[in-house]
Amino acid sequence: MSTSTQSLFPAFSANLLQAIDSNATIKNIPAGEVIMRTGQYIKTTVLVTKGQVKVYREGENGEEFFMYYLQPGQACALSMICATRNQTSQIMAKVVEDAELLMIPLSLMDQWMMEHRSWYEFVIETYRNRFEEVLEVVDSIAFRAMDERLDFYLKRHSAACGCKDLKLSHQEIATELNSSRVVISRLLKKMEQRGLVQLHRNHIELLT
Repeated sequence: MSTSTQSLFPAFSANLLQAIDSNATIKNIPAGEVIMRTGQYIKTTVLVTKGQVKVYREGENGEEFFMYYLQPGQACALSMICATRNQTSQIMAKVVEDAELLMIPLSLMDQWMMEHRSWYEFVIETYRNRFEEVLEVVDSIAFRAMDERLDFYLKRHSAACGCKDLKLSHQEIATELNSSRVVISRLLKKMEQRGLVQLHRNHIELLT
């Protein structure tokens, strides 16, 4: 097991790291590739070691509802749930930055939950973090106006990438917020006038 993997998952015991080293398959996935689709049976649990993966729901007409990003050192809680219950995926997952993934066979999930305390704690913590994140998204939709939702959306993306320069198009934002490009462009222009963002041709810069 590489030193980088140990540093990304510091809570994993030495025995668990050895088990991952013996059983996981490393896959390098280019940006733009969809690695999980709605209705697909999940065959592996995925740990992210490099890059970034976007998790979202897809509507009947192809619209996207952004849920969260997976960063290095994280795993997808929803795929774990589908895996343990042998259910099909209800989400989509797409690589947005060239990624390196550790693919762990489903058959080991229950076994590791019993044999490795650090794996059990990691899975429970992953569930908890994602549940809280999804609650934030639900709150945003249910209780906030579109301008507040847009501000929340931009800040989430900024926190996910650790940057202020967001490579997002107005149409992409509109799709993920289930709005129109015209509405999003108008709200972004208002944010720019208030000194909150700087709009560029192919990206948005947060100023606060």
